[in-house]
Amino acid sequence: MEQVLTIVCKLQPTQEQSQKIEATLSAFANACNFINTTVDPKLVNNVRIQTLIYTQVRNQFYLSANLTIRAINRVSANRKTAKLKNKPVKDFHPTSADYDARIFDFREKDWAASLTLVGGREHIRMDVGNYQRGKLKGRKPTSATLCKHGDGSYHIHIQIKDEPPELKKSDSVVGIDLGRRDIAVTSSGDKWSGKDIQQVRDDFFKVRASLQQKASKGTRSTRRRARQILQRLSGRERRYQSWLNHNISRTIVNKAKTSNQSIAIEDLTGIRERTNQQPRSKTERRRSNSWAFYQLREFLTYKAIQAGVKLVKVNPAYTSQMCHKCNHIHPVKGKSYRSNKSFKCGHCGWYGDADLNGAINISNIGAAVNLPRGSGLFCSLSEHSQGYQKPPHLCVG
Repeated sequence: MEQVLTIVCKLQPTQEQSQKIEATLSAFANACNFINTTVDPKLVNNVRIQTLIYTQVRNQFYLSANLTIRAINRVSANRKTAKLKNKPVKDFHPTSADYDARIFDFREKDWAASLTLVGGREHIRMDVGNYQRGKLKGRKPTSATLCKHGDGSYHIHIQIKDEPPELKKSDSVVGIDLGRRDIAVTSSGDKWSGKDIQQVRDDFFKVRASLQQKASKGTRSTRRRARQILQRLSGRERRYQSWLNHNISRTIVNKAKTSNQSIAIEDLTGIRERTNQQPRSKTERRRSNSWAFYQLREFLTYKAIQAGVKLVKVNPAYTSQMCHKCNHIHPVKGKSYRSNKSFKCGHCGWYGDADLNGAINISNIGAAVNLPRGSGLFCSLSEHSQGYQKPPHLCVG
């Protein structure tokens, strides 16, 4: 199984090259919008779209043959994605363009990218660090994406393919419980508090709200200064969150590799949509929607593949309601046994950290995925201590 990694390198174009990059990005976006509005919206096959509009796009937007094909393929891919989500295709903006091996070349000898732009081929120097040099040295990547970031700088996102090591077989599984109060808790007892990142988010929100008010209602100099500060702060919160998730995922994967363990995490797909349906305050909704659990899951996934560590996703249902000691689940919907950060089982009497209890449950369920026989998870108690009959479907056998 091949793993595709994206290496982001900053470009250092001359003023003339910057103008050509801008012209290329604009032409590519305009071509995509033209294709999307001209061709029947129900048509998603890229070959059929190409036969209908290829010549017209080339003549009208002065794109090379391969850039024209890349524009058609992007429209086709976006239409397929929109169709799956039952949503319309959004407008295309001049922020990126796709490249393949015929219109892109990585030049290691002078650390430059050779790109076909509007007006001809250009060799643009790259500003690379040790990480990029280590990943790109001796490689011949065949695809890339030319991007314009929010600060106006240009980057080349180079895709390289690696053959990861074979996944190690292991009967031992470490479970990861993801949350907001604690970003991640492992079944082995490691914990990363979410207090700091929550404070950072709240602080940035207050600063942005204050600056946005000044940018709209202050004096001319105040508005200009507020906009400058907003631009300078742009992306800091996101970068801090990415840095934190990288550190957490790296630590978990490295420890699992050293201990010869697999990793089990909750499949939280759709949790944001489900939680947004519940009545909550504006502050709670903002905090919930800024929870970067998906990014952490993606970081864990690709780092585990690189390290040869197996990662499984388990259904999160009942993991926080079940006692890991006796496997009893309370029949009443909700976290009936949880109090603040603690969990107390009403049957066996186990008392401890609620997130640790959930992580151990995830570990047990994840271990069951690797077994060729039954999971062995069951509750020996047939009745609730207060007389409630335990639903039979809650016993896993």
